[in-house]
Amino acid sequence: MSTATQAAPKLTKKDFESDQDVRWCPGCGDYAILASVLRVLPDLGVPREKFAFLSGIGCSSRFPYYVDTYGFHTIHGRAPAIATGLKVARPDLSVWIVTGDGDALSIGGNHLIHILRRNVDVNMLMFNNRIYGLTKGQYSPTSEVGKVTKSSPAGSIDHPFHPLAVALGADATFVARSIDVEAKHLQQVIRRAHAHRGTSFVEILQNCNIFNDGAFADLTDKPVKADSQLILEHGEPLIFGKNRDKGIRLGSGLRPEVVALGSGVSEQDLIVHDEQDPTLAYFLSHMGPPDFPTPIGVFRAVDRLSYEQALDEQVVAAQERLGPGDLDALLNRGDTWDVE
Repeated sequence: MSTATQAAPKLTKKDFESDQDVRWCPGCGDYAILASVLRVLPDLGVPREKFAFLSGIGCSSRFPYYVDTYGFHTIHGRAPAIATGLKVARPDLSVWIVTGDGDALSIGGNHLIHILRRNVDVNMLMFNNRIYGLTKGQYSPTSEVGKVTKSSPAGSIDHPFHPLAVALGADATFVARSIDVEAKHLQQVIRRAHAHRGTSFVEILQNCNIFNDGAFADLTDKPVKADSQLILEHGEPLIFGKNRDKGIRLGSGLRPEVVALGSGVSEQDLIVHDEQDPTLAYFLSHMGPPDFPTPIGVFRAVDRLSYEQALDEQVVAAQERLGPGDLDALLNRGDTWDVE
């Protein structure tokens, strides 16, 4: 018998497309996100059977049906807990969580912060359309104050979450944001998230054209998006604008301010993005209109021991100290009795 090994076949986007009919509303931003993920997966060097996509409840949570990998459509808000168990049991898998602003930040909020602080090596994609789409248009944890919906006919009085600020508050090691229709940028962010060892949290601003159409029009409409997006690049100054003629600097009292370049203001006066600076990342997570552009890109990326690595080291240390485990001895130690 020959001992030669055959090279693994090159995977394509088509290899990851499932045979299920995609059941999102026509025009939904989820289609664009799915297309970007399907384009990235073949390039990650991971066998198809080593992927696992998990989700909770919501429009975004139908995602596992539409990728031809292993997956699990779990219960509302609990995908992080199930993903933690899966990754600990099978650290060889590439585990992905797909969730929405309601699933992750409402009923799933507690699970979210704990998977982030534990730094389990999973990738979380959170679709944020600032509305509950699956249940037909109620306000969500990210809806702006004053949002008129079926559940807030006089306007929402809830102060919204900033999802990235929540992730940073939980000391997440990788925090990023992209936009559904910015395919090139989104794919770059997804690749960075996969390469990170630990929990990667990616907020994807997504349009719900049925219940919250145009929520991010300033970031997607060609005539205005260049003046509304601030693309973050590590080690580069915070510059934006169609002509790259505006930037962010620290003003008096260490307060960031928008400035026009020229007339004595140069790139050297601007804040330089640093993915390891938690203070800068937190400020950027709150930045947005009407006073500032909306940042997209990687806000924070730092190295820290992942949960399953720490757990494995703990098990090895216990075995070295106590010897190999004996389940029968464990069950029969201490006081026992026979039931006749």
